[in-house]
Amino acid sequence: MPRNSICIKVPKRKGEKTLAIAHRLKIINRDLEIQRDNSYIYIPIEREPTWEELEIMKREISDIEISVKPFHERKKQKTLVEALEDRLPLHLLASLPRAMDVIGDIAVIEVPAELEPYRKELGEAILQMHKGVKTVLTKESAVDGVYRLRKYSLLAGENRTITVHKEYGCRYYVDLAKAYFSPRLSYEHSRVASQVNENETVVDMFAGVGPFSVLIAKRHEKVKVYAIDINPDAIELLRNNIKLNRVMDKVYPIAGDARQIIKEKLRGLADRVVMNLPEKSMEFIDAACLALKPDGGIVHFYSFIKTSESIEDLQKRFREEVDRAGRHVKDVLFSRVVRETAPYKRQVVIDFEIR
Repeated sequence: MPRNSICIKVPKRKGEKTLAIAHRLKIINRDLEIQRDNSYIYIPIEREPTWEELEIMKREISDIEISVKPFHERKKQKTLVEALEDRLPLHLLASLPRAMDVIGDIAVIEVPAELEPYRKELGEAILQMHKGVKTVLTKESAVDGVYRLRKYSLLAGENRTITVHKEYGCRYYVDLAKAYFSPRLSYEHSRVASQVNENETVVDMFAGVGPFSVLIAKRHEKVKVYAIDINPDAIELLRNNIKLNRVMDKVYPIAGDARQIIKEKLRGLADRVVMNLPEKSMEFIDAACLALKPDGGIVHFYSFIKTSESIEDLQKRFREEVDRAGRHVKDVLFSRVVRETAPYKRQVVIDFEIR
């Protein structure tokens, strides 16, 4: 039987963005099913949002409403442990992967060494649990090389690395074997796009298949985004994604080294620069400063730090590099830990205002 619950009511076109914010605020009632009609999506929540939480939501989604509606109980899905408890030795159940990335209809997991003999069982269990997944891959290497690629092998399903990933109303052709893509940066794609103002020029220095560039263009009528990547396969996918999302007159893909491209073609054009190359972004701060307009602009800077380091340590190093480039940091607008990427290692983002 349905039961009444307080919920967030929002137009369907803004549903994915609202879900991301509600998830971040940890207020979604996961025991109840989300409801939809022709115009709206209704997200059940555990409690009424605080004034501060409501302000956070309304800052990004102005037409949000809090209401009450009957909801059905969510059907309990089997956990991976439950799906495999009669197919694996009991002592190995504790080693099952806790995290999984789903990119389009491809699931990607890491298989611990002790579970190698049970790869097939693990892959088949994931296919059975997630009806939208057609392929299960496992990581066979770390992200490596100039193009930031990793090797994968098939666990179950269709033997392919190509898919179409949906995110915030955009669709992206992705080939995991040829271009880097992480669904774990979904919130960052949306957050940065929401900061852009109309009539801005944006330089996306390490654009990949375009999740920052395309979303920025999709959300704004009058923007110009120069999307650079050194990987020719990523640029080819980006060109297809520009067409797929109908932003041909706003996103301009450029193949090549970001420093060289900026020096030759984009010097002094940008109101805003996106630097999502955490392994080496510190080496390109001079290029980002060169891309900014003479009176300055905003830099969204992504980098890795050890858990023994602080975000303040990273800010200090960034300021020093900006000073060397002949600019100065006026203000730190925002910073946060994006995700844990490995033991003792975190990815962080800092938004700097530079003059």
